[in-house]
Amino acid sequence: MSDAVKTTGLFALVALLIIGTGVVQSWNSALLILNFGLISAIMALGVNLQWGFAGLFNVGIMGFVALGGLAAVIVAMPPTTEAWAAGGIQVLLGLILGAATIVAAILAYNAMAPGRLRTLVLLAVLVGGFFIYRGVFDGGVEAIEAVNPAATGYLGGLGLPVLLAWPVGGLLAAGAAWIIGKTALGLRSDYLAIATLGIAEIIIAVLKNEDWLSRGVKNVIGLPRPVPYEIDLQNDPAFVERASGLGIDPVTASTLYVKLAYAALFAVVLIVLLILAQRALHSPWGRMMRAIRDNEVAAEAMGKDVTRRHLQVFILGSAICGIAGAMMTTLDGQLVPTTYQPLRFTFLIWVMVIVGGSGNNLGAVLGGFLIWFLWVQVEPMGLWLMQTITSGMAEDNWLRGHLLESAAHMRLLTMGVILLLVLRFSPRGLLPER
Repeated sequence: MSDAVKTTGLFALVALLIIGTGVVQSWNSALLILNFGLISAIMALGVNLQWGFAGLFNVGIMGFVALGGLAAVIVAMPPTTEAWAAGGIQVLLGLILGAATIVAAILAYNAMAPGRLRTLVLLAVLVGGFFIYRGVFDGGVEAIEAVNPAATGYLGGLGLPVLLAWPVGGLLAAGAAWIIGKTALGLRSDYLAIATLGIAEIIIAVLKNEDWLSRGVKNVIGLPRPVPYEIDLQNDPAFVERASGLGIDPVTASTLYVKLAYAALFAVVLIVLLILAQRALHSPWGRMMRAIRDNEVAAEAMGKDVTRRHLQVFILGSAICGIAGAMMTTLDGQLVPTTYQPLRFTFLIWVMVIVGGSGNNLGAVLGGFLIWFLWVQVEPMGLWLMQTITSGMAEDNWLRGHLLESAAHMRLLTMGVILLLVLRFSPRGLLPER
């Protein structure tokens, strides 16, 4: 079987699974799976750039996705004018003082000769700057969070179109990746994994605790949308007339219309990123990255700056994850920091890349769709299976109760089984790298 036929057949299979969901369950469910599948495919594409192209073991995907979600809040939400008046300028001044402290410490370290005096000066700058920064910053934070904390209690955003948040989410994640990469990319692969995981947890902790920035665990709801609201469509006589002419209930038609509009936007982003990733893969830069991945020592001996190239691809992959995070928050219409869990936004994305085919962009996209479909559908399918198996048992039978309760764990069991089967029978993935 040729590669083209195999690729087409696997993507056709995924399409049939989604269409089958629409026929058997509902088209709303099918389109919801499609939308999150598109977003998951973009995340998998970003991870594939880092691991498949360069062999960078990043398990901090969750943090970059969360930064994309934060970008949607910062860009799209309207500013809270009362909070800005109460302490916005003070918070900005505190952040500037904190950054100035770090810059002053770096300049002092570089300007002075090694010795006890440099150490004392460095400590004085850091400790003194920290107390000045906290003295200014904390007062502003308290003033902001005291402004109607039940509804706002944060600075809000810039009130710009939410579509602008998607590239901004990529830029925010890329900036964080640059900082992380400058400090962690010199580490061995296992230490790099530990460092990225720890930094991702720090990012989530900031989102959960800094109410002035993102309302913390109180969540930001009501994010603007790039598509119409269902209620507006239902109140539009022209839309209602068209839906009725097609024999579709206007309420159902409005939800389908909105999900299709989201799917079109997400598909455009995925196609553009996939084309760029394919061009990068087959370019001299892509061949160089794979040479570095396969043998760093040989590539460095040929004059390649390995650390710099690793930083480049780490930033690019993280930026794509940030874009996907902003898209997901836009689709959800809210930012909920507590939902960012490593199982969903790190482990599952890695399973997508491994199952689809590491080093193959189309394989990463395939894995994104397939694994997300299974992640959503396995639990209800498992419950149906357990109900069928136990249909002849008494209601109070202990085995029946145990099997029905076990259906909730079918997701994890299925992901583990799929991963083991793929690693055993197709260790390079369903669509291996050429």
